[in-house]
Amino acid sequence: MPTRLAGLLVCFAMGSPAWAAEPLSAIDWLSDSVATPVIPELPGSQPTPAAIPQVETLPLGAQRPDGIGLLSAETAGLSRTLWRGSATAELVDLVSSEPRDLLPAPRALLKRLLLAELDPPSDAGIEGRLLIARIDHLLELGALDEAAALLDVAGTMSQDLFRRRFDVALLTGAEQTACKELRNNPSISPTYPARIFCLARTDEWHTAAVTLETATVLGLLTSEEDELLARFLHPELEEELPPLGPPVRPSPLIFRLYEAIGEPLPTTNLPLAFAHADLNPNSGWKAQLEAAERLARAGAIAPNLLLGLYTERRPSASGGVWERARVTQRLDRAIAEGRAEDVSAALLEGWTLFSEVGLKPTFADIFAPKLSSSELSPEARSLAFRLSLLTSDFLIAASRHGPADEEEAFLVAVALGKPDEASATGPLASAISAGFTLTEMPARFGLRTDVEARGAALLRALALFTSGAKGNFEDLRDALALLRMLGFETVARRAALELLILTDPA
Repeated sequence: MPTRLAGLLVCFAMGSPAWAAEPLSAIDWLSDSVATPVIPELPGSQPTPAAIPQVETLPLGAQRPDGIGLLSAETAGLSRTLWRGSATAELVDLVSSEPRDLLPAPRALLKRLLLAELDPPSDAGIEGRLLIARIDHLLELGALDEAAALLDVAGTMSQDLFRRRFDVALLTGAEQTACKELRNNPSISPTYPARIFCLARTDEWHTAAVTLETATVLGLLTSEEDELLARFLHPELEEELPPLGPPVRPSPLIFRLYEAIGEPLPTTNLPLAFAHADLNPNSGWKAQLEAAERLARAGAIAPNLLLGLYTERRPSASGGVWERARVTQRLDRAIAEGRAEDVSAALLEGWTLFSEVGLKPTFADIFAPKLSSSELSPEARSLAFRLSLLTSDFLIAASRHGPADEEEAFLVAVALGKPDEASATGPLASAISAGFTLTEMPARFGLRTDVEARGAALLRALALFTSGAKGNFEDLRDALALLRMLGFETVARRAALELLILTDPA
């Protein structure tokens, strides 16, 4: 131990850890958990035979990985042949570059595409490139539950898939299961940090310590890995050494190791998927609320989960998240008790507070189904109508509503798919109206709408819509037209309504 301690002091004196290693995948924060380590030859040893490359094979008639999914095509509302006419490389590029800031309706469609069990592209191989791209996009969206379920269906078909299973487990507190799978599956070659972590997690501390010493002697760990793992296995070092500096780009494994040595890392500036770690009941209420808001903003958790946290206890402070919790509780009580005046006041205040932090869709999801606008103030009644248009019952809400002005009349017309029958109230409304009347796609985008390439075209439409939502109204027009041409009329209507309501400064 004195030798190791001296070495660690030298490491500390040389500077804080630098974790910015070259990424091994499209997601640069994945743990390097299963890359086979290169073992150097010791002096006097016999040359190590070159490893024989593994050749992946697929049993005759077995499903290719890219066709794996959670939802049947029928359940997802998609054609089973959606991918078939598009090239795998093109689909992988489109999935990987799809915007992360989609509005709720386009985002829901994208998730259906990522989760659906569809025929793989005609040129798909057995390496599962499209499957991995789909999983990676779910991870970047913070959709860990969906990614985990898709990985469970896929099984341990490759080390690339296991890396993702391992990291999802680390971020959701299920590392024991992942470590047992790593140990019981001889086809998985863990790196030394992952091996040492899992040995300790399965109560094999002595073996973990011996493995660490061996890896250190053979030079198989970076100085940063050596220092962190030593503190993990020997907690007494924390009392003898200064705290570690925060890592530049922590992987889930590094994140868990920091937590284990008593130096937990804040998740605020880490990739969205890390926020799930703060939903643990052991985290403070404020940390849970902030993580849940961040995930809800991205559509990565159900709104009711956030509602449950908001109403879990009485806020003991003011400002920020506490005010949103307080107004949520007040509005929830007022609705339950039927106090229309208090509902009106809390509804308007809540909309303002939630708007300030990009949580308008979540606010609508939570409260729109609970509202009865008949006794609300005029301003609150108008807001309640708009919230109802953000729900799956938007058609019912539109058909029952008597518009109070031109803006409401246009919203009703969009919900009914006939925006050209109402007066457009500005450039945004005009672009939306054009998208519902356009019959041919402009050639300037080179978009293909033929049957054979509709999967790629649909992904392009979602990206175009996000560009249009940022003010590129020609893109917006074409995206809406393309969605409708591909058979996604309801998505086009809901996306247009969301754009009109959620970008409204009111």
